[in-house]
Amino acid sequence: MKRYAYGWITALFFLVSIAGHWVFGWYAYVDEAGARHQAPQVSAYLMEMGRDTFENWQSEFLQLLWQVLGLAYFLYVGSPASKENDDRLEAKVDELLRMAAGDDRAQALIDAIDERYLRVAGHAKPHAHGDLGHE
Repeated sequence: MKRYAYGWITALFFLVSIAGHWVFGWYAYVDEAGARHQAPQVSAYLMEMGRDTFENWQSEFLQLLWQVLGLAYFLYVGSPASKENDDRLEAKVDELLRMAAGDDRAQALIDAIDERYLRVAGHAKPHAHGDLGHE
């Protein structure tokens, strides 16, 4: 339960907010129907609230979900935008290896590390943390 506390809290916020939206929407719908001297109808209310809910989902939640999930996906696949400081750090580490081990040996180490982590053109590809005989 603790492990997923953030998810449970988010679900609780969502359920409370959606329930509040529909309950207060019902009261507003009844008031509007009364002002027009009409009896409130559940089917008309459900249609109106469904439309309003989907408008909110489209303008807010779907946009946010795309931003969060889309950015997380592109970070995972290693897009250039997700590697802002990695190139600088990689270049420094490469130079330190060259200084410490000598150019020939260092380049072999760098190449082995790049191959192990599927590093191509300065960017690592995901899920390449397989061992090269290191257990």
